[in-house]
Order: sequence, then structure tokens, then C-alpha cells
Amino acid sequence: MKNILEYKGFYGSVEYSQEDDCLFGKILFIEDLILYEGNSVAELKKSFQESVEEYIEDCKELGKDPFKKHKGTLNVRLTPELHKKAALKAESQRRSINSIIAEAIEKYIA
Repeated sequence: MKNILEYKGFYGSVEYSQEDDCLFGKILFIEDLILYEGNSVAELKKSFQESVEEYIEDCKELGKDPFKKHKGTLNVRLTPELHKKAALKAESQRRSINSIIAEAIEKYIA
């Protein structure tokens, strides 16, 4: 099951509200909060695409880049034991912990 919509390079979440008996989501990886909803998958997709189109137009009018920039840095929280094991492994291979984490993430998403 795919819980992510894609349109024109934008991604959107897919959620279900039991209380409202509808599908809803938000455009991901942008600086603003843009929500959409529908009573069927087809309606949800249409609402998502319309929201993306409107967001693109709004950004053009404001002279704003619509995409959130990913800087390539993030904080990773580990247990002290796992941190020590990673540091020892990195040192034994003369690598940085960052390179080990990057490799692990690449393997995870592949």
C-alpha cells in the first residue's frame, strides 16, 4: 500500500479520519501547511493536485521557492550503547560515524 501521493515533484500524505469518514492529507516538504481531503481516492487525488496547482501559483505571485530545502544535516538520537558501538566500528574502519549512518540510510531506502 502506498500512502504517499506525487504530483509535479510534490508529495502528499494520505490519512483516514474515522470521525469524519473521509480521506485527508497535507503537502509534504514545504514551509507552509496545505491540507486537502476527499470522500474517495479519486477525490483525494484531485484535491491534492488542485492544492499543488494553487500552491505553485501562490508561490509564483510571492516570488517564493515552493520547495523546502533539505540541508543534508540532521540530529540522530541513539542510545549511549549504540553510539559507542557505532564509534568503535567507524574507528576500526577508519571512517566517520556520519559515513556509516549515510550508508545505513542508503541501504534502508534501497
